[in-house]
Amino acid sequence: MTDKITRVSTDVGGTFTDLVYFETDLETGVQTVRTEKSDTTPPDFEKGVLNVLEKAKVDVGSVDFFAHGTTVVINALTERKGAKVGLITTKGFRDSIEIGRGNRPDFFNLRYKKPAPFVERYLRREIVERMDYHGNEVTPLDLASLDETLALFRAEGIEAIAISLLHAYANPDHEIRLKAEVEARWPEVTVVASHQITREWREYERTNTAILSAYVQPKAQRYLEKLESGLTGKGYAGQLFIMQSNCGVDSLDAIKAVPITMVESGPASGFWGAAELGRIIGEPNILALDIGGTTAKCSLIENNQVTIKTDYWIERDGKSAGYPIMVPVVDLVEIGNGGGSIAWVDDFGKLHVGPHSAGSTPGPAAYGRGGEDATTTDANLALGRINRDYFCGGSVEADIPALESALGKLAERMGNAPEDVARGIIRIANSNMVNALKLVSVNRGYDPRDFTLVVFGGGGPMHGVALGQELGVKKVVVPRGAPVFSAWGMMMSDLRRDYFVTRLMESTDREGLDALLSHTMERARAEYAREGFGPDKVSLKPLVRCRYQNQEFAVEVPVPAGPVTDETLTKMVSEFHEIYEREYTYRLAAGVEIIGLHLVAAAEVGKLELVALPKTGAKLEDAVKGRRMVDYATEGRHEATIYDSTKFEPGMAFTGPAVIEDPGTTIVVHPGNRVSIDEFGNTHIETRG
Repeated sequence: MTDKITRVSTDVGGTFTDLVYFETDLETGVQTVRTEKSDTTPPDFEKGVLNVLEKAKVDVGSVDFFAHGTTVVINALTERKGAKVGLITTKGFRDSIEIGRGNRPDFFNLRYKKPAPFVERYLRREIVERMDYHGNEVTPLDLASLDETLALFRAEGIEAIAISLLHAYANPDHEIRLKAEVEARWPEVTVVASHQITREWREYERTNTAILSAYVQPKAQRYLEKLESGLTGKGYAGQLFIMQSNCGVDSLDAIKAVPITMVESGPASGFWGAAELGRIIGEPNILALDIGGTTAKCSLIENNQVTIKTDYWIERDGKSAGYPIMVPVVDLVEIGNGGGSIAWVDDFGKLHVGPHSAGSTPGPAAYGRGGEDATTTDANLALGRINRDYFCGGSVEADIPALESALGKLAERMGNAPEDVARGIIRIANSNMVNALKLVSVNRGYDPRDFTLVVFGGGGPMHGVALGQELGVKKVVVPRGAPVFSAWGMMMSDLRRDYFVTRLMESTDREGLDALLSHTMERARAEYAREGFGPDKVSLKPLVRCRYQNQEFAVEVPVPAGPVTDETLTKMVSEFHEIYEREYTYRLAAGVEIIGLHLVAAAEVGKLELVALPKTGAKLEDAVKGRRMVDYATEGRHEATIYDSTKFEPGMAFTGPAVIEDPGTTIVVHPGNRVSIDEFGNTHIETRG
């Protein structure tokens, strides 16, 4: 009997819960891959995970590595289904979260209202204490009013307490002592202090982050505990890793302490997977696009590096300033356009797609679950891009009468033929997604023609070629297992933690930067050591955050993870000018200052290494399922060759028009596109000339 390593990852999305199963035979090197989907099951999301494991017939007891990503945190925030929170802050600063920033997007709306704080004013309590921005104590911590505050919180049914004291990023001593006192006097309540989450300045953002972390913590903890219990009940004895928003996984205990780091765990794993895929296939510069049932998300990857930022906001749009969450999150743009996005007509007869989604229940009209609105999926089905006899991989019988009724209502409202409405839905959805891709590329000084577009999720392969052609990218790549690619990306992730520290100093302060770098690296090594990772197992990548003196905007400049020299500083300043000019289109003849450090610490926890697929000598003709007329929306109707992706082998190649049918998605190949299958089973589509 040969030894095997079995890895499983699951990803809870808004519509489906995805699973990827990898089994590697250590003797032969052969990899067995299985993927599966099942419906997401709100509010008990752990049931969806257990359901998909059962559906895929996974023997959980034999699994060596289990990673999990979830939307439970972002759902709790957007649906306002978190805990009742009380805030304790420095005397005189309880209104910081209500004052907020002056970033009023709807500038000419005289009736504009700021987003309502998650904590009402009477539940924002103050305490006497004060630190200055250097971390020196100005006013000692006075706990005399704490009992009165806790009595109010108990009477009001508070479930979680957020603590955010002025300048705690520079010195958290008062926060540490206050948190310990609250827990001692009220052991049952959840307590979150801002220094546990972030050590960056910005009083409003830091306080709001602590509040939102406290808001989701009880629910997230219960969910993770139920998931852990469910897996243990099925025989899993290993460590459970949870996907974070920074493209890395972390231990279950670490995530339960600060679950807000999961806020964008699903998209993060997909984008990290795209970066790793680019490394494997020799494409370092990637535009990654994930189209799911509810949203489309995109990110730019340069030199195989995913950009991580802490300037993350939820519910921010043209009408609302939104809410900041100062945790490490992959730099992305997200729009309300997915397979379930509902098409609708406004009062002026104009057609729109999204942002509202039919979700999994009732889902698109063609699902036959009572949905009456036409969606992007319905339009793709009506135009022959999706096979009505192989809908959802053959697991669902397409409800064509419901589809025709939904499109017919829109057509009657607009005075057009149903097929014209379907084409319009596809074109509008594509336009929305092209604009999102431009936000992460053209708007930031990057030329899409220098990038490869990697598309995944259930809807990515259907729209990828049209988007790639409009942007002029080098080519479009559809990964093997594209429908569950976010789950696949978790298997490529390291145990990663990002340390952001604010410290203001001159760019010539070699000793100051050296001390900051040494202290932060030592802190990271100590945390990893407590979890059994020695210094030789931990990689450290420092990025110094620099800006022009007295300016607002900063960029990150990589520096070596060793002693800081004068040469290090000279090179850092030179690279700062280049990076700043690319980001903001100009450079200044002004001094440069350091405002802090971003340290990326990572350790491998069983990262998957792909092996090439075997060749059996099968012919391309064996993969042909037939031919049918397909409407390409902007390129007319063409007879397309229909291929079965499960019968592809490395080296196969052909030219469009074609449709490639996968059990979880459909790849639409436009006329003239050249297609090839690489050694790992990924589909490469050449869109140029």
